[in-house]
Amino acid sequence: MERVEVLLDEATVNKRIADIGAQISKDFEGREVHLICVLKGGAPFMCELAKRITLPKVSLDFMSVSSYGSGTKSSGVVKIVKDLDEELEGKNVIVIEDIIDSGRTLSYLMEIFRQRHPADLKLCTLLDKPEGRVVDDVTVDYVGFEVPDEFVVGYGLDYDQKYRNLPYIGVVKFD
Repeated sequence: MERVEVLLDEATVNKRIADIGAQISKDFEGREVHLICVLKGGAPFMCELAKRITLPKVSLDFMSVSSYGSGTKSSGVVKIVKDLDEELEGKNVIVIEDIIDSGRTLSYLMEIFRQRHPADLKLCTLLDKPEGRVVDDVTVDYVGFEVPDEFVVGYGLDYDQKYRNLPYIGVVKFD
């Protein structure tokens, strides 16, 4: 049996997303930005973040990938399940993730995106788990929160497809 303990309450999460939106708006003032969500977990964060970016032209796109292997850890072998609908050449791109742990998937994706020649390529994550990093070529430009090496859920993050709808970040505790 599992239970969820609150790690970051809803108000704290919402304030930080507003702060990130303000920073992106400042950093890209006078320019358009193209947000790419890595599905499924990144969707709630990207939608909330997009509402808080005050630039007049913000476009959205989605990519679905599968990192498969044994157990609950990513093998680093990435399969693109759904590619982008839009070209990236010449665009100011911000990749939106729910959490970065090992960094394997993002390392792979960022290289794919670089090969598509965006004008600018940034990485934004709601949660960063630097203790879990196994690659050193992932630079996160916008971080919501650093979290401990625990199993976190909520705001798009799941445990066995449950808890994505929580409006806060929680830690799954197993009894």
